[in-house]
Amino acid sequence: MFSGFASRSMLLAVALTLTLATTARAQTVVPHGLGPVSLSGPRFGMTFLNQTILDTLAEHDIEVGRVITQFGWQFEKRFYAGPSGLTALNEWVVLLGGLDQGVALPSVTWLAGLRTKEGAEIGIGPNINPLGVGLAIAAGTTFRAGALNIPVNIAMVPSKSGVRVSFLTGFNMRRW
Repeated sequence: MFSGFASRSMLLAVALTLTLATTARAQTVVPHGLGPVSLSGPRFGMTFLNQTILDTLAEHDIEVGRVITQFGWQFEKRFYAGPSGLTALNEWVVLLGGLDQGVALPSVTWLAGLRTKEGAEIGIGPNINPLGVGLAIAAGTTFRAGALNIPVNIAMVPSKSGVRVSFLTGFNMRRW
């Protein structure tokens, strides 16, 4: 599909992501509120592509529309929660885009960020995809219903190949 387009670094990033996610799941469990909490779960949504990205993909015989679907998984760990409710987060988001159009465009994003007691969140970090690398900037909110969390986020990834804007949601359950 990518015939020389997907680099070894993309495969390395996916392998590293899966390795780190497995390692993170093996962390010691500590009492409520005092340590790491897993908030991993499925993510889905859509990404809007600008013309520069569409042209770059077309150069590699990949034809998609301006809007592609996204499906994937977010590996999230809360590693600090302060008395005010401010929480420090580390998350990896692994997505496949364009499945609705018969293509699989992988991307991996590593975000470090903060979430307030009310659920407002912001994060920033590197994104790796077949077009290269970029800096992802994400913001949103997480709605809570008991142990169920429903994140709703917007992310922008400016890069040499253009700008992508994604809207993602999903769900997860608090696991200690």
